[in-house]
Amino acid sequence: MVNDSVGDLLAQIKNAYMAGTSVVMLPHSKMKETLARILAREGYLASVEVAGETYKKTLELTLRYQGKSPAMTDVKRKSKPGLRIYVGSEGIPTVVGGMGTAVLSTPQGIMTGKEAKKKHIGGELLCEVW
Repeated sequence: MVNDSVGDLLAQIKNAYMAGTSVVMLPHSKMKETLARILAREGYLASVEVAGETYKKTLELTLRYQGKSPAMTDVKRKSKPGLRIYVGSEGIPTVVGGMGTAVLSTPQGIMTGKEAKKKHIGGELLCEVW
């Protein structure tokens, strides 16, 4: 059993990019699906699909490549189960000089750092992707 489902999702995506595979299959959860859809919207994944029955759903992520290089260079899990990291709207980091994306879990749902800054809300800093 995995204690950190978000960390597991990010590690499997990163490992799949390093291995050069095109599809990642994971057990489904709402948080994983929302995070994957944000990554797809930001251009790091090609598509996100939910397959299976109600009690055995799987999340099928299609990875995106630009030629032979992966769309995602690296990902860092910031807030972990052992040490949660919370930021206010002013403390949301810019990732790689604005070229990357910070993902936050806010009271209004999971969103990117740019969206949270526009709405002037903070939350738990889940990860940084570039």
